[in-house]
Amino acid sequence: MQKKSFILLLLVSILALLTVPGFCQLPPPEFISLNSATPVLEGMTEGLPPELKNLKEKLDSKAWDEWVRKQDKEIRQRLDTGEEDTLTNLLRFGVTFTKEYRIDREYLTLYGHSDLVNSFAENRVNDLIRALASPATRNEGLLQERALLKKRGFSFKTPQERVRVKKYLLTNLARMRDEFAAYREKLKTVGTAEESQMYSDRGISLDTNLWPDYALDRALREMLESGKLKPGSIRRVAIVGPGLDFANKENGNDFYPPQTIQPFALIDSLTRLGISDPATLEMFTLDISQSINVHLQRARRKASLGTAYNVQLPWNSAVPFSQDYLASFTQYWEKLGDQIGAAAKPVTVPESLAQEVHIRAASIRPQVVARVTPLDMNIVFQRLPISSPEQQFDLIIGTNIFIYYGAFEQSLARANVAAMLRPGGYLLTNNLLADNVPSRLAPAQTTTIIASPQPLIKEQVFCYKREP
Repeated sequence: MQKKSFILLLLVSILALLTVPGFCQLPPPEFISLNSATPVLEGMTEGLPPELKNLKEKLDSKAWDEWVRKQDKEIRQRLDTGEEDTLTNLLRFGVTFTKEYRIDREYLTLYGHSDLVNSFAENRVNDLIRALASPATRNEGLLQERALLKKRGFSFKTPQERVRVKKYLLTNLARMRDEFAAYREKLKTVGTAEESQMYSDRGISLDTNLWPDYALDRALREMLESGKLKPGSIRRVAIVGPGLDFANKENGNDFYPPQTIQPFALIDSLTRLGISDPATLEMFTLDISQSINVHLQRARRKASLGTAYNVQLPWNSAVPFSQDYLASFTQYWEKLGDQIGAAAKPVTVPESLAQEVHIRAASIRPQVVARVTPLDMNIVFQRLPISSPEQQFDLIIGTNIFIYYGAFEQSLARANVAAMLRPGGYLLTNNLLADNVPSRLAPAQTTTIIASPQPLIKEQVFCYKREP
């Protein structure tokens, strides 16, 4: 009887998903063809990867397709290092498993050179291993990281195995220290374009927070006020890399379950500004991470059964932003979610963070959640084969994603984005895209937000318009 009930429930769930607007309405992604990539290849002769330079005249459709598929696998493998970064940020900032001092950026630079910071790291790593090894652990994030370590071949059964885990965690901490030092040194001399490619040799991280969502809200408002966007003009949206919020690089919020915020923050902004109707809006997320794709699939499945999606909305007042910026951001934050859901009870902030973490929560209506469809797609080497304006996107968003790629990869991504946007549609990103090769995406507007004048901290949203 129980088996029959389960099968019936499963069939109802599948039927509900199939009837959700936007589900299966798009063809599967395809790899960019040699013909579509030719303008980039011809325009970046000096900037081509060595393998392509060596092929020269021998590059045909078959060789190109083989190279693209190989590169796609390599990009996806960079998620492994990104997962290590998430685990390292959990070690640095987590508060659910330890009461030890957190290892902020300044402490990180001193790791290995300061007995005090070394002791912080030693205590933290021991506490983290105890929490990961404990069968009583119920923290979803910790369970996720435990699974990651087991997938990498680690175990917690014996003292020797736990020593091996400890060495792995501290090695990654040292790697992050060195990467951060190199990044900070580069920032002293690079321009905006180079800064937008700074992570091209790093692992791809899923970290996210609310600051980019606020910047997008400001950019959309400016576009509406300037007439670039019209009321009700956005019906179909794609987000490249929506992110998964857990143990982020800012303050490691490990006291609530992993969640994605940007899809719902964006729908909320589009609705509040009157640019979209949430009852007809179709949103697709394009991501290579199975963690994100599966997370959203589960949310959709629960939505089909009438379950809302709760998001925690934290921000940290310890960041060095000006009071003017924080006042404006707070106005945005206090309303976030009220167009597509209702206020919910937030989780309790641990005592050690109570003075600096501000939090509220929102419960997103199931009908809204059901309008978000996750797709497994690599924006650099893949595109959706859509050519009719009815299927093409009105708006594509990509924040903190193109920074992981160099000029050649960004140029391919730019071509793929242009192919999926309708003429007159827009791409919004907080990374300035390489313009070595002409594309059908023309710069349309830049929104600059001064988060703090001293030291200068600014956020920018670059807008590109799809030309005919």
